[in-house]
Amino acid sequence: MAGWRLGIDIGGTFTDVIAVPPPATAGRRRSAKVPSQPQEPVRAIVDAISAVGLTWPEVEEIVHGTTIVTNDIVETRLRPCALIATAGFSDTIEIARGSRRHLYRMEMPPRPAPLVPAELRFEVDERLDHEGRIVRPLSDADIARVVSQVKASGVDTVAVCLMHAFRNPEHERRLGVALREALPHVSLSHEVSPECREFERMNTTVLNAMMMAKIKHHLGLIAERQPHGSRLHLMHSASGMAAPALIAERPLMLAMSGPAAGVAASCEIAAKLGISHAITFDMGGTTTDVCLVVDGRAQIAVNRDLGGQRIRMPMVAVDSIGAGGGSIARLISGALTVGPESAGARPGPACYGTGGTQPTVSDADAVLGNLNPARTLGGSITLSVERAEGAIRPLAEAMEFSVAEAAAGITRVVHANMARALRRATVERGLDLRQFDMIAFGGAGPMHAVEVARLCGIGRIVVPAFSSGFSALGCVEAVMSYSRQMTLGMKSGDWDQAALDRTVAAQVEDLSSALIAAGHRAATLAITMTAGIRYSGQSYETQIDAPALDRPDTLGQQFDAAHRALYGYATGEPWELSSLRIEVSAPTESKAPADAPITGEDAPPGRRRVTFETGETFDVAVLARASMVPGETIQGPLIVEDEWSTIVVPPSDRIAADAAGHLTIEVAL
Repeated sequence: MAGWRLGIDIGGTFTDVIAVPPPATAGRRRSAKVPSQPQEPVRAIVDAISAVGLTWPEVEEIVHGTTIVTNDIVETRLRPCALIATAGFSDTIEIARGSRRHLYRMEMPPRPAPLVPAELRFEVDERLDHEGRIVRPLSDADIARVVSQVKASGVDTVAVCLMHAFRNPEHERRLGVALREALPHVSLSHEVSPECREFERMNTTVLNAMMMAKIKHHLGLIAERQPHGSRLHLMHSASGMAAPALIAERPLMLAMSGPAAGVAASCEIAAKLGISHAITFDMGGTTTDVCLVVDGRAQIAVNRDLGGQRIRMPMVAVDSIGAGGGSIARLISGALTVGPESAGARPGPACYGTGGTQPTVSDADAVLGNLNPARTLGGSITLSVERAEGAIRPLAEAMEFSVAEAAAGITRVVHANMARALRRATVERGLDLRQFDMIAFGGAGPMHAVEVARLCGIGRIVVPAFSSGFSALGCVEAVMSYSRQMTLGMKSGDWDQAALDRTVAAQVEDLSSALIAAGHRAATLAITMTAGIRYSGQSYETQIDAPALDRPDTLGQQFDAAHRALYGYATGEPWELSSLRIEVSAPTESKAPADAPITGEDAPPGRRRVTFETGETFDVAVLARASMVPGETIQGPLIVEDEWSTIVVPPSDRIAADAAGHLTIEVAL
């Protein structure tokens, strides 16, 4: 039966897939989890399709989330790249910002090494002023000279970042035409990050160039196996999906691809359940990602630090910490630490029996009884409590603890690390974490959510249906969307409504073109805007959703209110519309109901001994998730299992199911 739509999320340890049948059929959704293949990500896609009982010709569309770009940036697996800049400004990539990564550790370098070494930096004799007016024209002879120099350097990848090109891209465009005739991978700053802040724009453009070859190769391998008539889209960092042709030229859009999918699904759940303030808690095998969802919309950030590298482009405001099921525990100067190093998919935690020997969070879960030793993960991994105990025992002996006490200590440390990440995500935005509900998902999220919520003062947790494959669900339910943030610098005292209207119309037309080419009618597209406003003289903007761009007085009032909420005061001084982010998205397609059950066997009920964070051990009932009666509340201690995940309910807390399969945990504070 053809016409299936698949969401596939390739994580650091497991690859999750959810398959949705054609709308006209009575089929049920299918889900599966297979081990990731870091060296062969396309193989993980093929394995995922097979795991849900399908062949690729039966699949009409795949929406694919990936960590390829994230991992390469974090692990500095970057392709050599040349840089072309305005004469006198090529060293901006090395000067960077004056802040230090480690403020009080003078033996540490203040910032990462520049992405482009001095010998690969080239300059052209041209100059625009801050309004984009040409002060010194770029000559054809200079273009020919610099193209020849870049070719002679031996690299096949180049980034172009000219001064004030975001105001007037004429010079960059001319350079781009000549370079693309000579080299395969060319990245232009006005296409990637059309904003001020010279270092961030340059660094972002270079990173985009460095990822081009890798992503084009990845897309090419998929295209070789992809049958005719089957479509592919990729999940981008702003929580929508994009076509491969665009991703090939803007691969940095994938920098937060995986986390963005889970956030997209969380927005849907929050809207359905009427949750106005939610914080996502996505704990996988390698990292834990948290993001705020306010009034059904994810918070978006434009400045991100990924692997020590500054990136300036719209992304979901996900805070990531190196704490997941595979995070390694060790003693450093007598103190127990967990992460950020991870056992990953290979060799994996010791309890997986795939070669890992170091103690991890998953090993602690196995020892404490949170994980069912009779379960098989990813179709091939059988848990071994004995291996987990063997990995933790040297750590326990060094601390003069029992193995169970050491395992409980590992979970307490990782919970404290996660709670700090949640507090940081809210406090830095002027929000009270205690007013939020938690949406817990990921392979390990529901197992650890309650104790993290308790530390944060969060009283309610929602564990959505399909929680283990929630990011895959976000992929399969994604809509095509494109966004762009641009610098405007329009002052409140010198407002030019006609110029603003022209700029907005041009950007909307440009962003809409790819969606119209994909078959969507212009009248059906949804357009959302976010303004970045600051008082004159301020360094950074305050984000204003749904700005009143046609009423500057009202816009000023919106800004004062947002500034007061964030910082506790508003001055009423002159302000400026510093930037504007525009998103154009396709209409939501008709899909199978999101609450339709997924096929698969639930875990059988039973009992097992579980040790909780308090150190108390109980003989705990183990319930199959599908057996829970909607509306019935059950007091802990309790373990709830489905095919792919485990929900741990400590003795003081309660859990209930609703008709859609979502679970709600009431946390005793």
